[in-house]
Amino acid sequence: MRIVSLETFLTNAGLRNYCFIRLRTDTGLTGVGEASLEWQERTTETFIHEFCAERYVLGADPFDVESLVLRMVRDQYQGGAVAMTAISGLEIACWDLIGKACGQPVYRLLGGRCHDRLQAYANGWYGGAKTPDDYAERARAVVKAGYRGLKFDPFGVAWKRMSADESKETVAIVEAVRRAVGDDVELMIEFHGRLALDVALEMAHRLAAYHPAWYEEPVAYENLDLLREVKARTAVPIAAGERLYTLADFARLVEMRAADVVQMDVAHCGGILTAKKIAALAEPRDVVLAPHVSVGPVALAAALHLDMCSPNFYRQENFGEHDVPYRDGLVSGWNRFRDGFFTLDETPGLGLELNDAVIAAHPYQPNTFPSLWDRKWIAEFTKRE
Repeated sequence: MRIVSLETFLTNAGLRNYCFIRLRTDTGLTGVGEASLEWQERTTETFIHEFCAERYVLGADPFDVESLVLRMVRDQYQGGAVAMTAISGLEIACWDLIGKACGQPVYRLLGGRCHDRLQAYANGWYGGAKTPDDYAERARAVVKAGYRGLKFDPFGVAWKRMSADESKETVAIVEAVRRAVGDDVELMIEFHGRLALDVALEMAHRLAAYHPAWYEEPVAYENLDLLREVKARTAVPIAAGERLYTLADFARLVEMRAADVVQMDVAHCGGILTAKKIAALAEPRDVVLAPHVSVGPVALAAALHLDMCSPNFYRQENFGEHDVPYRDGLVSGWNRFRDGFFTLDETPGLGLELNDAVIAAHPYQPNTFPSLWDRKWIAEFTKRE
């Protein structure tokens, strides 16, 4: 079996654009992947065709996925988010082909079922919220929909420092959400790598009273030494990893014990097999997995197959309930979410296909993803919505 064609599809989904991939083999099988990268979707698509397609993918046997990824990672030389996202999307599509060729879901080919169902937490639910009461109202609705975990960023547009008023507002938002949902719902506090070490520690101590499930990227994502220091100085678990891109990065993160929860993004870190290796690195150190997924349904499906075959899976991020209303229509064979949990059946491959007509009906739009640090831009965006 050889890959004979490679197609990419850009489509808009409100805040984000998605870049989907379809590989076709000489046996007639098709495999789907996703290489979505905020702000850089066109660049990633160009990399797929300019670097990957003719040189590596076309003519390749998708079963040789380990060698294919190794050569693409090694030969492109520079690394980084664009290259690794492109390679990850192609790798995911290869696994979809492998599963279909074998008549098995991907998770069965990587260790089999470890869980009956996969607990999700909601993200994206607080869009448009401005006041603590706004956050509380939206949080109650999310819990009513079945979620037992909510992630949110209560820090406004903070960068490194916070004024007394900004700190007070952050605490008020977290307090309002906790009061609204009760003590049995997990709250994941997203810092987005915003704060300097001393400010991150101050906020970590102030928010601990509301029993967060974790603090995510409390300091700059690339500074693992600072991350480890925050972890050592707070009792709340630390989550990180969505902006790390290589197996070596994750090996260092785990070996340093700089995080309690590893958040590799299957669509950025090299794909499903690399993510499975990261899971194996984490497991003997009692580090759990909560894969990051902020993009489309194919990337989410890839993460779910990783989750299902990983003993140390903990929680799965889900934007799906708070995305554009046509999200599920971008693919067929989806959605497998209900009452706060995901399930996977025995459909071969990833279990979904691209819907070309819906994708084409929502063309790419430039510069849709908001800056997290530009108050004027966010104000204009909110008004436009």
